[in-house]
Amino acid sequence: MKIKDGFILREVAGNYIVVAVGDAVKNFNGVINLNETGAFLWKELVKGCDEDALLAALLAEYDVEEEIAKTDVKAFITKLTEAGLIK
Repeated sequence: MKIKDGFILREVAGNYIVVAVGDAVKNFNGVINLNETGAFLWKELVKGCDEDALLAALLAEYDVEEEIAKTDVKAFITKLTEAGLIK
C-alpha cells in the first residue's frame, strides 16, 4: 500500500498537514491534520509498505503496546482508504 500521488505532508509551526497538489486538487478539497504519530505513519506509507510493516515500524519507533498499535494502524489505514488516499 502506498499514498497516492498528489498529496504532500508539511510541518507548519509544529503542526502536520497534508494537502493535495496538482491534479489531486480536482478531487480533494481541504487539508488533513495529523499528529506526530500520524505523520510518522504517513511517511512510512509514502515509501510503500503493508500493514504488518507499518505496525512493525510503529512498534520500533514508539513505546506502545502491540494491541494498541495494531488497533491504531488499522484505524489510520481505514480512514485514509475511505478518503481515497491509498493505492
